[in-house]
Amino acid sequence: MEIVDAAGHRRQESPSSFFLGMVSPENNKLFDKYEVGRLLGCGAFAKVYHARELETGRSVAIKVINKSRIAGNANLMNNIKREISIMSRLRHCHIVKLFEVMATKRKIYFVLEFVKGGELFARVAKGRFSEDLGRRYFQQLIAAVSYCHLRGVYHRDLKPENLLVDENGDLKVSDFGLSALRRSDGGDDGLLRTLCGTPAYVAPEILAKRGYDGAKIDVWSCGVVLFVLTAGYLPFNDPNLMNMYRKIYKGEFRCPKWMSPDLKRVLTRILDTNPETRITIDEIKRDPWFRKGYREVKEIGGGGGGCGPAEDEKKLRDLNAFDIISFSRGLDLSGLFDSRYRAAEDVELLTAEEESPERVIGKVEEAVKAENGAVHLRKTKGWGVELEGQNGNFVLGLEVRRLTDRLVVVEVKRNGGEAAAALWNDKIRPAIQVSGG
Repeated sequence: MEIVDAAGHRRQESPSSFFLGMVSPENNKLFDKYEVGRLLGCGAFAKVYHARELETGRSVAIKVINKSRIAGNANLMNNIKREISIMSRLRHCHIVKLFEVMATKRKIYFVLEFVKGGELFARVAKGRFSEDLGRRYFQQLIAAVSYCHLRGVYHRDLKPENLLVDENGDLKVSDFGLSALRRSDGGDDGLLRTLCGTPAYVAPEILAKRGYDGAKIDVWSCGVVLFVLTAGYLPFNDPNLMNMYRKIYKGEFRCPKWMSPDLKRVLTRILDTNPETRITIDEIKRDPWFRKGYREVKEIGGGGGGCGPAEDEKKLRDLNAFDIISFSRGLDLSGLFDSRYRAAEDVELLTAEEESPERVIGKVEEAVKAENGAVHLRKTKGWGVELEGQNGNFVLGLEVRRLTDRLVVVEVKRNGGEAAAALWNDKIRPAIQVSGG
């Protein structure tokens, strides 16, 4: 059996190892190169394991994507292609490293830096940070985001769940599953139009769906992150999702009394609902509050632990990179954040000019009919439906609400793991998808 590695080199492996998923059951060896250990996490399309590189002894994280789970899903395949293109541009000490990519006919393996400290999300769950500590993490976040923007890369889903902390207490940006390249899905004006992001962190111009600047929405999300780190709660939050969106759209938030005047001023400039007057990355870097204790990140070649572009870019295994497949849901902080707001894919936005609540529900009903009785549909209050698997293995709830005269929101709630995710991603989402959504 032929294996293709990240550099495009091909080599033969025994058929027996292929049918065993490339991991020997006797010694947990992957490609005779990595010793695979415990399961760290899993999602609808990938699983991640702790592993040890046999030659060096270093710890790594290995994501395993089953190709059968993404077969036929053009959006996921395009995301993978785009993210590989993005990876080739990035190399920074505050970005999770990708050491190697391997593939067989059935699976894709991503060998990533193992970030021992876990999510920043888990740390802030224990209580708000001091202003100095919040500023330190914010400085490192801005350094990484600035580096990306200079290379035409926009993250579009910055939040504490996607920020990791290493054993030295330094921040690492991860999970670029929603990232985009400059003009990659924009029109002649260069604006992006894909609706994405985690609801509590999305910029108001995304809700308006008139096209947006990827750099400016990343700045907004960085501001929400800074607020969460130093306040201990979200600036825009409400048990009712529509009320939360209205607060974001209007920019309605209050800084707590313990924040310094300078921090409040910075947050006000970042969380400006007008993207034209919102502070830029360069302006943030020049701000006196930001610059306190700031150390410029120096670019160091070599692809190791330094920041900046390495000199040897011939091998993909030497690239520092973002996660290719977004699978992590993050820690459930019941009591601090509403769990409904964690997942970017839990919400779809459609324009009322092209759709109405009635038509959206009608499309869902048509999609369910095509399942030939495998899915039961029950209407709920308002414009809502509840879908349940015939054997009760999953429940998928959808509710359509009107946000403004121009915009309706489809709120999605899932319970049932991969079965619910498959119904949503493969059947329902394509049925209600509209141009530009």
